[in-house]
Amino acid sequence: MATSSTWASATAPCSAATRRCWKRPPSPVIDAAARAKIGKVVVDAVRAIGYLGVGTIEFLYEDGEFFFIEMNTRLQVEHPVTEAITGIDLVREQIRIAAGLPLSFKQDEVVFEGHAIECRINAENPKTFAPSPGLVTDFHAPGGLGVRMDSALYAGYSIPPYYDSLIGKLIVHGRDREECIARLCRCLNEVVVAGIDTNIPLFQELMGNPDIIAGDYNIHWLENWMKAQAQG
Repeated sequence: MATSSTWASATAPCSAATRRCWKRPPSPVIDAAARAKIGKVVVDAVRAIGYLGVGTIEFLYEDGEFFFIEMNTRLQVEHPVTEAITGIDLVREQIRIAAGLPLSFKQDEVVFEGHAIECRINAENPKTFAPSPGLVTDFHAPGGLGVRMDSALYAGYSIPPYYDSLIGKLIVHGRDREECIARLCRCLNEVVVAGIDTNIPLFQELMGNPDIIAGDYNIHWLENWMKAQAQG
């Protein structure tokens, strides 16, 4: 995010992402020193190109080194996890920048609190990822402390076949990683989207896997796990 001042936000790993459906900052494998180093690279880069607006820079991180992939010059779909751990309304800041106003905070005022996870709820088969358009016959969003559900779904809504399969985002926040995971497990058992296939059962399975709970996975983990599930 950049105006006349520049701010570096949180790191959100997506190593276990299926079609980018899982985000969870802060990263359990990146310490404060590495995070600060990455943040400085990001800040220096956007200042060097005179970037004005909100943006997300993506890296690969391995064995203490990080490698640039791309920059998305917009808010990303996972921005709620950053909002959850910083308390900063990124949409509001984006509008302020577009209006020619400065950021409403300074870098040293940004504090990361707790842990957040976002699950992208897609209208698709949880095993084949085939799209599942159709009529939503029942819908219930989870609730409670630290729970956010971004969706326009309602019972009776018909999901068209023409667009991306994303139909909702479930975001949970906790004081620490353990509380966040427990809260997510509850929410995944509480949310109801009936009449179509969704990837909610996949998330439910993942939350019962010890590798996921321990944060011990890489970019190939999900593909290999799904192959093993199919063969078993």
